[in-house]
Amino acid sequence: MKMRAPAYPLITVDPYFSVWSTSNKLYESDIKTWDSRTCFLIGKAEIDGNGYIFMGSAKDMDLPPMTQTDVTVNSFSTTYIFEVAGVRLTADFFTPVLPTDLDMLSRPASYLKITADALDDTRHTVNVTVYASQDFCVERKLQNCVLTERLELSNGISAMKMGGVEQAVLGSSGDDRGIDWGYFFLACNNGTVQNKEMADRVFLQSVSPLDTADNNTATVVFTYDDIYSVKYFGEPLRAYWKRDGKTTEKIIEEAFSKYDNFKSRCDEFDINLCKSAADAGGEKYAQLLRLSVRQIMAACKLVVKNNGEILYITKECLSNGCAATVDVAYPTLPFFLLYNPVLAEAIVRPAYEYVKSGKWPYKFAPHDLGTYPILNGQVYGNGFKMSMQMPVEECGNMLIMTAAVTKAIGNTELFDKYSEIAGQWAEYLSEFGADPDNQLCTDDFAGHLAHNCNLALKSVFALASYAKLCSMTGDDIKAEYYEDLARKNAGKWRQKAANGDGTYKLTFDRPGTFSMKYNAVWDKVFDLGIFPENMWEDEIKGYEKHFNPYGLPLDSRSDCTKSDWMIWTATLSGDDEFFKKTVDALWLNYNLSPSRVPLNDLFSSVTSLQIHFQHRSVQGGMFIKLLDSEKICSLKK
Repeated sequence: MKMRAPAYPLITVDPYFSVWSTSNKLYESDIKTWDSRTCFLIGKAEIDGNGYIFMGSAKDMDLPPMTQTDVTVNSFSTTYIFEVAGVRLTADFFTPVLPTDLDMLSRPASYLKITADALDDTRHTVNVTVYASQDFCVERKLQNCVLTERLELSNGISAMKMGGVEQAVLGSSGDDRGIDWGYFFLACNNGTVQNKEMADRVFLQSVSPLDTADNNTATVVFTYDDIYSVKYFGEPLRAYWKRDGKTTEKIIEEAFSKYDNFKSRCDEFDINLCKSAADAGGEKYAQLLRLSVRQIMAACKLVVKNNGEILYITKECLSNGCAATVDVAYPTLPFFLLYNPVLAEAIVRPAYEYVKSGKWPYKFAPHDLGTYPILNGQVYGNGFKMSMQMPVEECGNMLIMTAAVTKAIGNTELFDKYSEIAGQWAEYLSEFGADPDNQLCTDDFAGHLAHNCNLALKSVFALASYAKLCSMTGDDIKAEYYEDLARKNAGKWRQKAANGDGTYKLTFDRPGTFSMKYNAVWDKVFDLGIFPENMWEDEIKGYEKHFNPYGLPLDSRSDCTKSDWMIWTATLSGDDEFFKKTVDALWLNYNLSPSRVPLNDLFSSVTSLQIHFQHRSVQGGMFIKLLDSEKICSLKK
């Protein structure tokens, strides 16, 4: 069965250039940015002189819609098929954000390929017009705040650019907002691009005169040049694609000349992903992963420092807008450990650099580096307010991620460079991690907790991870000390957390409670053997009585759950039936939920309604089953 996506990805490049359809039919509602702002992307087809709408709200254009007969989503493409008046129109949205290729994933260009075919023996004329409004590049809606300019490009490409009169580059930050600087480009290889004013907006429009015989295809390219992408401790940084002085005009020309190469490579990735996911968890698991790929990529931005070092910056979308958040990186990482560990390292490194700079005052790890796209230091919890820090959470995340990246990359350079900081965090966990006091963790949606069993588990595996890092670099004394400490804490954990029936508590002092013990998945992924084999069998069985129609709640305090932790917990179980049950529930949630937004990761396990968050890179956590299957990060000697 094909899943109905809660939202369909159309243009998915980065947090400022991510556009989705939130209805079953492409013409049933306005096209929107990831945060549900209308961006007025419209598609019209004139067939033998009669006008129809295929994209955008049909009621706004006062034209009848074409009949949509199919929509298919794969890792990098969303393909719609329409039929009317003897013509089949195929609209293929394709964004080649291939994670294995830094140049390709960084390119700010996305495609709409349109093909017109006859359904009868008649030759039909099909004039296709695509409109894209100023909402792509300015938040303001007054026409006089926008300028347009025609470009001179090679190979018959027609193109224009549009941007605000005022260019306050990196002049603002925040969560639920669009970009207000840079330039949007529309280009076409078969037709003309021009500007047009409608209502209170300026549009760029491409017009392609097609027929269903000799001239039945046109490709439209949407491109955005943000000039500078992020501010990193006062230094404006450019996107990776700009590192050698490449221009947007060159990117557009290459987009057309390299389309076939990009498409074949992305299709190959998709085929391999489909097979791996279906083998590991079934067809529904494959559908979930395919739908998540472009969202993961579009929630991040690849930038380069002046010294050539890359940083991969995540954004907390519809959360608080925080950038380079450590407990967002933690669930995101499995995807990049699988497909490009260099990017995984580029996600982890910013927190280390922040601490090394001396700007972070605490002995434990920070939560974030700022509000996207301004990274000048932590903003969460009013920056340094102690009651809003997440000391055990973030120290544990950083040490586990460092071990995973080190193993996946195959060298210890990251740990070598920041070993003193990592050692400081290990010391903190050795003192405070075994039984955390009242503090935040990444899942405190029902309030803060003291004596959090799942958080204490994270500390156990963080210490074991640090021990393995020390062993890799030849420090056997530290390795032995921290592995012994991890095992000792694990033994105490089993006693203090036990409910007495084979299941384990939410907190050490609350008998009869439960929580997902997803942090323990690293015992399996790293092949550490910290806990006895079959340790979690009764815990998983205990989850069965708490399971709701759309998944297992995070804990006994509420019915809310998270997509990433559901898959981590199911992977921990090693029970194929429980994994299938979990995937079925998550698939059903996204298939039926009335919350028509890009994949949300926090929702009700009873009603399927979104509680918070959408378009976050944490969906990379759903790939942990493949990471476990591939044994890429095994730390076993």
